Amino acid sequence: MKITILVDNPTSWFIPYAKILVSLLRTQGHRVSFVQAQKNIRKGDCLFLLSCGSIVSHDILERNTHNIVIHASKLPQGRGFAPLAWQILEGKNKIWISLFEAVEKLDSGDVYFQDFISFEGHELYDEMRKLEGEKVVAMALRFVNEYPSKGRPQHGKSTWYSKRRPCDSELNIKKTLRSQFNILRIVDNERYPAFFTYKGHTYILKISKKNN
Repeated sequence: MKITILVDNPTSWFIPYAKILVSLLRTQGHRVSFVQAQKNIRKGDCLFLLSCGSIVSHDILERNTHNIVIHASKLPQGRGFAPLAWQILEGKNKIWISLFEAVEKLDSGDVYFQDFISFEGHELYDEMRKLEGEKVVAMALRFVNEYPSKGRPQHGKSTWYSKRRPCDSELNIKKTLRSQFNILRIVDNERYPAFFTYKGHTYILKISKKNN
């Protein structure tokens, strides 16, 4: 197969996993390109849109037979942005992941299959991303290895998550750390760290686990 993998955010957490996926697919004999801009997408059999922040236009989607997104929610629930983070804030530790066909309407294409990852409630950002990244790679490989697959339309009431902003990492100094631990779990220490404001000053908190 002729496959393209697009990650359009140059600082995306998924880039190392995208490179692993490229290597594994090439080992299987597929022709694989890794690109970080829509203009570099060429015609082929399958385009994987992974950790992409921009909407892909109709003419881009027409370049490949299949355009595949892998999204961390049980669609149609949890459409939109940052689904993993929002679900952790909701107290969930079983996170469904959907592999589906990209269409012009965001997160609404046919679903090929769904799987899940499980957490114990103590994992921090890097640990959660590692499990998510490994699952995304495995699901992408499954789609290629089982190709062609038949998708099914999404059924049920859809829900939506909004984009997370740096201000969403703010802690409330009047609340306990225990009650805000899930905020600490999902923050990126470098790009959007936890912070609080006190006496007119803003303080940054970075969290990591002590090695046992």
